[in-house]
Amino acid sequence: MTPPSTEARARGSRRTDEVVIEVKDLHVAFDGRPVLAGVDLRVYRGETLVIMGGSGCGKSTLLRTMIGALRPNRGKVVLLGKDLHALDEDGLDALRKRFGILFQSGALYNSMTVGENVALPLREHTSLDEAIIRIMVKMKLELVGLRDFESLVPSQISGGMRKRVGLARALALDPEIIFYDEPGAGLDPVVAGVIDKLIADLSRKLGVTSIVVTHEMGSAFRVADRMVMLYEGRVVAEGPPEAIRATADPLVRQFIHGEPDGPIPLRRSKTDYAEDLLA
Repeated sequence: MTPPSTEARARGSRRTDEVVIEVKDLHVAFDGRPVLAGVDLRVYRGETLVIMGGSGCGKSTLLRTMIGALRPNRGKVVLLGKDLHALDEDGLDALRKRFGILFQSGALYNSMTVGENVALPLREHTSLDEAIIRIMVKMKLELVGLRDFESLVPSQISGGMRKRVGLARALALDPEIIFYDEPGAGLDPVVAGVIDKLIADLSRKLGVTSIVVTHEMGSAFRVADRMVMLYEGRVVAEGPPEAIRATADPLVRQFIHGEPDGPIPLRRSKTDYAEDLLA
């Protein structure tokens, strides 16, 4: 078992030895093309795990499988003690109330105000009085620094603010786990840094377990307690940030430093170019 890293301890990581997610021999293929080819990993309560890798490596597919949105061809995901893909719809719905998701775009409803977006999970999944829901909405928006924007609609706020509202909504039901899909995508460096700080604060202050899917290396090293790198559907590196940064593996080094030349090729086609043109 990998102990908490030096960087994680410096941030005040609340990681425990309890496994909250276990992925076992996960295989997923689309139209016969393998996307995940035997992924094994564990996520511990209270840690921030970064899943990184280039475009097409299987990051988003792994995330979708881990939240029950995609059924694997082989293998399983055990989430909070439950075999995710053995559950019926009622069991899956009950489990989904225990985790939140920050989608890449924020995925807010444009016809609703910021406050209504955050209130939606509370209205759908609880029997709380409206007065309590209003208080809860203000509390969640305060966590992301946007309490004064409750009455605006998503089109009236910036992309970074929409991401933060999406995070407030993901927190509405006080989840044990939050999944982040490219949280810094499309944001300027300052706003991306704000999102990173929110992720770290949630882990440190609330003990929330975070799974962050990203290819943004600055963000990855800022928030991670532990990092996993995927390549061609497999885990090729795993460890604390300082170990990943110091690795001698040429594939990992090429990726984290953004080097154009190395074992990760530009061209991904398997077929012969001339034969393909003449076929």
